Amino acid sequence: MNICVFLSAADLDERYTAPARDFAGLLGKAGHTLVWGGSHAGLMGVVADAAKEAGGRLLGVSVEFLAHKAYEGADEMVMTRDLAERKALLLAHADAIVVMVGGAGTLDEATEILELKKHGKHTKPVVLLNTAGFYDGLKTQLHRMDEEGFLPIPLTDLVFFAEDAVSALAYLEAYAA
Repeated sequence: MNICVFLSAADLDERYTAPARDFAGLLGKAGHTLVWGGSHAGLMGVVADAAKEAGGRLLGVSVEFLAHKAYEGADEMVMTRDLAERKALLLAHADAIVVMVGGAGTLDEATEILELKKHGKHTKPVVLLNTAGFYDGLKTQLHRMDEEGFLPIPLTDLVFFAEDAVSALAYLEAYAA
């Protein structure tokens, strides 16, 4: 399975890097392919290193203005002209999506993926990995949107909230089966 991970390229502490490393290690050990933003920087690099060390395949999708941060050990690296094309290719190459901790760019990617799924433009499983309660506020907001009728499909059909790497990967593998 090609698992796309949206996450930060920032250097973060162990509270965030350890769970990301755990997920990527499980992904690699299970023989899955990591599809990610293609960077060696920060958390993106941590995930790429862990997936590769565990035997996973790496498919990076970077953008021309970030070419200097491209991960050199990727099995395949695709360069795009802009961020919109990058998001589209990340989704096109993915069988499943995991959203990890990140900033405005990660939030943009997550909301676009959810919006596309809401409109039936893809049916891929989406997991929000809520490391250290990072997405508690977003989880609350999405539940409110669901309860108040803002979502045309049930929230449980839109996204799965995982608190750890094991439950995130287990959900994706069960969904694929």
